[in-house]
Amino acid sequence: MSADLPGSVLFCCDHNSIRSPMAEGLMKKLYGHAAYVQSAGVKSEREIDGFAVAVCHELGVELDRHRVRSFEEMQQWGDDLSGFDLVIALSPASQRHALELTRYFHLDVEYWPIIDPAGIGETREAKLAAYRQARDQIHDRLIARFGPPRAA
Repeated sequence: MSADLPGSVLFCCDHNSIRSPMAEGLMKKLYGHAAYVQSAGVKSEREIDGFAVAVCHELGVELDRHRVRSFEEMQQWGDDLSGFDLVIALSPASQRHALELTRYFHLDVEYWPIIDPAGIGETREAKLAAYRQARDQIHDRLIARFGPPRAA
């Protein structure tokens, strides 16, 4: 993968409550304002997941104020999908949705198969371990795709 940083990136997943907000926050932490970064979900009926907030906080990434939004809400709030250089889908459903929405204009859509930690683990520690695994998968993919972190 290339270390070229696009001007704008949209991360997407099923609900915009775990994986895509983690990716958005991690990319902002690693690359600062070098790219415009947002996230969205196929649906938006949930709030930001507390375990996602906790495991990102361990790396200095704050997700407390993240506002969950769907693709449709994203566009209503002023972010037109066609304005992004790259869409990174973190779930099969969001990949299908992104490809459907982008079929009429040229926009690169990548699929990163990141585990969905929701529902994994019976104890708090087991759940945190699953969320850390997803966070670390995203972190590693960001570094592999965009290169080492850059000063903000």
